[in-house]
Amino acid sequence: MKIWFDLSNSPHINLFATLIHDLQKHHEVVITCRPLANTIDLLDLHGFEYKIVGIHYGNKISSKLFGYPIRIWQLYKYLKPLKIDVAVSQSSFHSPVVAKMLGIRSIYMNDNEHALGNVPSFLCATHVLVPEFLSLSKVIRQGALPGKIIKYPGIKEGIYLADFMSKIRSVLPGGRPQVYIRPEPWTAQYYKGAVNFLEPLIVDLSERCAVVILPRGNAQAERYKSLQSDHVKVLEGALNLGDIVPNCDLFIGAGGTMTREMAVVGVPTISIYQSELLDVDKHLIAEQAMIHEPALTVGRAMEYLAGCGRRTANQQLLDKGRKAYAGIKNLIVTGNWITDHD
Repeated sequence: MKIWFDLSNSPHINLFATLIHDLQKHHEVVITCRPLANTIDLLDLHGFEYKIVGIHYGNKISSKLFGYPIRIWQLYKYLKPLKIDVAVSQSSFHSPVVAKMLGIRSIYMNDNEHALGNVPSFLCATHVLVPEFLSLSKVIRQGALPGKIIKYPGIKEGIYLADFMSKIRSVLPGGRPQVYIRPEPWTAQYYKGAVNFLEPLIVDLSERCAVVILPRGNAQAERYKSLQSDHVKVLEGALNLGDIVPNCDLFIGAGGTMTREMAVVGVPTISIYQSELLDVDKHLIAEQAMIHEPALTVGRAMEYLAGCGRRTANQQLLDKGRKAYAGIKNLIVTGNWITDHD
């Protein structure tokens, strides 16, 4: 079987890396990508062979609409001679449409109910996979027929963190608290909140903590370089989760996958997301795995850190992630949603 993964953004690599290696034992895997955020760096970090197809068209809706059919056509031309059997993607709005053009089945995963690209993806996909905590009515409202919707156990971060937790080092001792900060998604269509609002918080935190900024790409890295000091570091390129988790005393994220990853593995996590929260984020907040403080101050951050402390990983979500992993693998290979626990 020839399986195509379109990995169009950084979080997709961690999500699918173990699954791709697993599938490569018995099947041929074709990977396409585009140069967005840390996608290429992470693919290289995992040692994958891939084909860059198209570009990212920035944060303007008009540019995205212009570039959308261009990349669909570029993917179709590249994949047509390869005789693909099945397409798999998370939040790649191109993949299900291209699969429909190729006449092959497609598996489309998404956990962001605010993404407009879900509409053509839900319409074209053979199977639509969403986390169990995402409202079914929101998925149907964006065009997914109930018969193609599969709610997988837990959240997508649990799917790969279940395997990841056995590989990380022990937590490192003391010194200044290490605070990692992930800024807002500048170029995302679904993000309607404020931008470039973190600088005062970073400066205040640096007086008490060692701050590490994890930018979303080179342009954002350049923005924050002016804040670098003895206690503020801007990381460029990709960094493995195993290098972050042991050193991170507090994670502050302006939304996105990395914020949920830290919450699931037990790192004290504060979401400062400035737009409407996703259903999966609301679940983690309700479970007290993280808190939401869009107007976060350094005093509140230090208070939360002092009162929280590192937790153990969320074992329930990791167990559900293992079940979801088995279901996704079976769906790819057999076309049926069957988990090892059924």
